[in-house]
Amino acid sequence: MEPVPEYVLQPPPPGDAPPQLDPSQQAVVDHRGGPLLVLAGPGTGKTATLVELVVDRVERGLDPADALVLTFGRKAAQELRARIARRLPGKGVVPAMTFHAYCYALVRQAAPPEQFAEPLRLLSAPEQLWRLSELLLGATEMGRVTWPQQLQPALRTRGFSRELADFIGRARSYGLDPSDVHRLADERGEAAWHPVADLWTEYEQVLAIAGETDYSGLVDDATSLEEVPQPRLLVVDEYQDTDPAQVALLQRLVGPATELVAVGDPDQSIYAFRGADVRGIWDFPDIFGTPQRPATTLALQRTRRFGPTLSAASRAIINRIGVTGSLSAEQFAAFRNPEPDDADGSIEVLTATDPRAEAEHIASLLRRAALDDGVPFDQMAVLVRTGRESLGPYERALRAVGLPVEVAGDEIPLAEQPAVRSLLLAARAAMALAAGRPLVPEEAEALLTGPLGHLDPSEMRRLARTLRREDAEENGVLRDSREVVAERLAEPLGMPDGPAARLATALQKAAALITDRATAERVLWALWDGTGWPRRLSAAADHGDESAHRDLDAMVALFDDAARSQERGARVEIAAYIDGLQGQEIPGDTLAERGTRPHAVRVMTAHRAKGLEWDLVVLAGVQDGRWPATRTAGTLLRTERLDPRGDGRPPSFGSLLAEERRLFYVAMTRAKRRLVVTAVESMASDGEQPSRFVEELIEHGVPRSSPEPLRRPMRPVTLRGAVTQLRWLAERGATPAVRAGASSRLRELRDVVPAADPETWWGIREHTQADVPIRPADEPLALSGSAVSDLSLCSLRWFLSREAKGTEPTSTAQGFGSAIHVLAKELVDQLTVDADATELIAHLDSIWHQLDYDTPWIAARERDEAAAAVRRLVRWHQDRGDRTTVGAEHEFVVDVPVGEDTVRLRGSMDRVEVDADGRVHVVDFKTGKNKPTVEEISQHPQLGVYQVAVLHGAVPEHTQSGGAELVHLRKELKADPGMPVVQEQDAPRDGEPFFADDLIATSRDAVRLERFAATLNQHCDRCPFRRSCPAQHDGGPTVGDVA
Repeated sequence: MEPVPEYVLQPPPPGDAPPQLDPSQQAVVDHRGGPLLVLAGPGTGKTATLVELVVDRVERGLDPADALVLTFGRKAAQELRARIARRLPGKGVVPAMTFHAYCYALVRQAAPPEQFAEPLRLLSAPEQLWRLSELLLGATEMGRVTWPQQLQPALRTRGFSRELADFIGRARSYGLDPSDVHRLADERGEAAWHPVADLWTEYEQVLAIAGETDYSGLVDDATSLEEVPQPRLLVVDEYQDTDPAQVALLQRLVGPATELVAVGDPDQSIYAFRGADVRGIWDFPDIFGTPQRPATTLALQRTRRFGPTLSAASRAIINRIGVTGSLSAEQFAAFRNPEPDDADGSIEVLTATDPRAEAEHIASLLRRAALDDGVPFDQMAVLVRTGRESLGPYERALRAVGLPVEVAGDEIPLAEQPAVRSLLLAARAAMALAAGRPLVPEEAEALLTGPLGHLDPSEMRRLARTLRREDAEENGVLRDSREVVAERLAEPLGMPDGPAARLATALQKAAALITDRATAERVLWALWDGTGWPRRLSAAADHGDESAHRDLDAMVALFDDAARSQERGARVEIAAYIDGLQGQEIPGDTLAERGTRPHAVRVMTAHRAKGLEWDLVVLAGVQDGRWPATRTAGTLLRTERLDPRGDGRPPSFGSLLAEERRLFYVAMTRAKRRLVVTAVESMASDGEQPSRFVEELIEHGVPRSSPEPLRRPMRPVTLRGAVTQLRWLAERGATPAVRAGASSRLRELRDVVPAADPETWWGIREHTQADVPIRPADEPLALSGSAVSDLSLCSLRWFLSREAKGTEPTSTAQGFGSAIHVLAKELVDQLTVDADATELIAHLDSIWHQLDYDTPWIAARERDEAAAAVRRLVRWHQDRGDRTTVGAEHEFVVDVPVGEDTVRLRGSMDRVEVDADGRVHVVDFKTGKNKPTVEEISQHPQLGVYQVAVLHGAVPEHTQSGGAELVHLRKELKADPGMPVVQEQDAPRDGEPFFADDLIATSRDAVRLERFAATLNQHCDRCPFRRSCPAQHDGGPTVGDVA
């Protein structure tokens, strides 16, 4: 006989101990009778107050089932439920849920019994867009809905479907129905609203038949029920986030025996774009009170989050918004001025010269906070105004210095995650194959060189050459290799074995599944599983690669979304799924929010940060024009005129600024100990500048981290950065002691940091030469005047720009100069000294639009400068004395012996003149804003090379140089207004060495010997290679000679 198990009955664990409430919190718990509004600022303990109020009522005999707590957000509801349950162990569960969850429960409860077999299904945001777009096209094609002519081109776009969804959601938040929209359309002269109302009516009918609803429709459905329960205790958290429709629902829930307690903060009302209306909390005393007895208002009066410094700074921002509505002025003043925490904090403003410098200084600041101050990573956050384009640069900068980073998955739409983009590109290629369409060459190359094909550039070139050669042998025609690669990628048997063949096979398998109408999940899995990408990602993640972790997270989210779309009965085929996924402005609603990665710096938008707190917070990118964002683009449907309580005008500047101010205040008040506000403060007159909020903080007395905007940090705060700095000090330290100390530290690190081992340093090795010289050794060395000039200044810059092709894009300044040079040649082509500046300026105006200036006012200013330069040019042209112009834009090629070698000088002279003695004068027009000194003009390399070229026959029939000159068309001669500044270089003297001969010889040696040394000179500040220059203190790890 088996022994009978023993069971031991144990009492439930004791509940949480009650917290120590301050007097203002206790006043809320003790309040009796009538509705109550609690004004609760950041960190004032509103959640603890709410929990204790509910506990008090239950302990006084209230049945937990007769209480209801409503809030916004699943996490907030979960936290409230858990905290109340821990304070009331064994006494039942107090319902705590979001508005939408409660409305869904009400609608389900009121549904007929026969509908319980197929319960009401809640559409996600992407599903709603898909439903609307399908209905829009069907209703329009069948003629059930007629749209104004001006909207016809937009009807098939995703953007228009999003506008429809926003219009319907906003109308519902205002408590409107389709008939109300028809009425407002007539009153406000908005003809487009009539078809919107008709489509909305049809949309609701379709949802009813399908047993579906959407989020904005839930509140309407619940409010319109014939009967709704009226709890004895109704607690509403985050009341400032309610919209008019939710307030109307609350009015139905409040009965004669209902105790209503609403908690909110009008200064944290930041969801107007979702329909939330701050006027709801301002007018609470009137809405839920009576004319004789307005609802009571109490304020929580002690913050536990931050001390006096942060409290005063945040009030300097928010106090510019005054009290309005029916709130008690006394209680509002108490709410705005809570007693701060005893532990003080700090706030500072940091500005940088450009966005990259700003991001790198933020990364350095956080890294030092962790190393020097011991701030845990999960107690740091970087907050920005908007996601999408803003989050990426900060995330990359933080990861670059080794900081663990957590970016909320729903900050960036799923389709925009890099890994997801790659898989969707492959899915679109498979869709093309299934439809019998050829692959686009550019997309085929992107697939092969992306994570699925994993070919590096050299492997891609080899594959292209191989396939092109095979194709030519088969067809007898030599075709574009890109077209050949695209064709072969569609045929697995045509690809050589390896990654390309595996990718081609995966595409074929996916195409076959698409033809068989397989689900999106199966198609995506065939592409993912058919290559070596999953294995590589997994291995990289095992070695701690942050980007691999991020890509794996994105793929898990993608397959989760694809599977969920099938479970909900949404679009099955891959085309519709991708269309819906790429149409998301934000990710679809998930059934449960994912947890966050522990021990990582959070990077998120200010909106997402609401309700959270960290020891150290950085508000990044606080730029003029971006925060506050008071410029709103009008919508096609003019939804901004829909509010029935207004006069049909869009939101005023003042209301938009107040919303932005509240958002900035919310972001500021996330910090418990230290707050850093950062912005770009460009040195350029037309560059980015800090926001007015930054200026207000400085006016308040917030200190700046530096008197001037900071440039990029000299080195990253990483182990590699420390080794780089030690190497620099070991070589170029100011004293022998410094150099010796740095060398000693490097010896200590060499066993644990490979970069500290001298054996790994390229700089101590002998110079090498390529097997193939950069210029053919058996041909004359071709150099231009500008090349000799560059080589004489810094041969490393010449190599990187001319030979390595590391040049920057053409600037508008170069375009300015090109336009003036065209007109200077035209002046010579007219063959007259009686030129007319008016005609040349008219020509200038005809080509000016081709220059791409950042702003119209800069273009106008530069056009005026160019016109003035043309007038100076004409005046100078008319005053040439005894000189005769023999050429403009005169091209030349001459060979100059240099020892046993030959240098072939080639180039173009802006203007060539001959004086009465037959001597050649070379003119070079300058349109820049700087000019050489007197000493520099005598040794000007380009003019010197031109004169050497003249001596060797660059100007036929004339081999005697009379000198050369720079004509500065932007600069006016003070002694003779209207004339440009001219700087002359003397001609070579017979029998005397000429400096340009030495420059040409030195340039020849540098190129032939391939010795390209970094040379400090006056142009280093404008060098595009400064960050990788070994001659610069802030240069990167590139190793090279230093002259």
